[in-house]
Amino acid sequence: MRQHVNPLGRFFQQPLELPSLTALFPRPHQPLHLDLGCARGRFLMDMAALHPQRNQLGLEIRRPLVEQAETQRQLRQLDNLHYLFCNVTVSLASLTRQLAPEQLQLVTIQFPDPWFKRKHHKRRLLQDDLLNTLAAAMAPGALLFLQSDVGPLMEEATTLVQAQGCFIRQPPDWWPENPLPVATEREQLVLARGLPVWRACFHRRSPPLDQDATMGA
Repeated sequence: MRQHVNPLGRFFQQPLELPSLTALFPRPHQPLHLDLGCARGRFLMDMAALHPQRNQLGLEIRRPLVEQAETQRQLRQLDNLHYLFCNVTVSLASLTRQLAPEQLQLVTIQFPDPWFKRKHHKRRLLQDDLLNTLAAAMAPGALLFLQSDVGPLMEEATTLVQAQGCFIRQPPDWWPENPLPVATEREQLVLARGLPVWRACFHRRSPPLDQDATMGA
C-alpha cells in the first residue's frame, strides 16, 4: 500500500539545506549512490553491506520512515549509509552542489508514487528540474536506474529522460532482470504475485568536447 505525501504542500516546498557528506560519512570522498524515495531503506542497507567502498544515501519525504531507517542503520553499524528527510524535488540541489566531479556514480528511482490522476502528475518525483539537477551532478557514464510496476508511468518517465538529452538509454529498452544485486521490498512483492516490473537503465552522456572547452575557459 502506497502512503501518499503531497510534495507540493506548503510544508514540503520549504527547501532544506542538507548536511555535507563530510558530516554524514567517515569517508566522504568515496563514490556515491543516491536512492531517491528510499522508503524504509532496506534496499540500501543491503547495498551498503555489499559495497563498503561506496557511500549510500537515501532521500525520503516521509519523515517517520527516515527515522525508522536510521535506527536500523545504527543497529547494523553501517557507516557508509545514511538516510535524510527532504523533498527531493526542492532540496536535492543543495546536496549535489557539494559533490566532487565523478563522485555521483549511481542514482536509483524505484517504484515511485505514480500519482495516477492526470491533474496529479505534477506531484510525480521525476520532473524536468530534477533531471537537470541530476545531469549536472552525475559523472559521465554514471548509471540512472528506474523501475516500477506501473507501465504507463515508466513509458512517460523514460520519454522524459530521453527528451532531456543528457542520458543514453541502454538496451534492451525494458530490462527483464534487475541489474543490481538487491531487490527492493516492493519489487519482491510484485514478483511474488507474478506481476510485471518495467525497468530501464540510462548512462550519463559525456559532454561534447566544445562544451568541455567552454567550461574550462
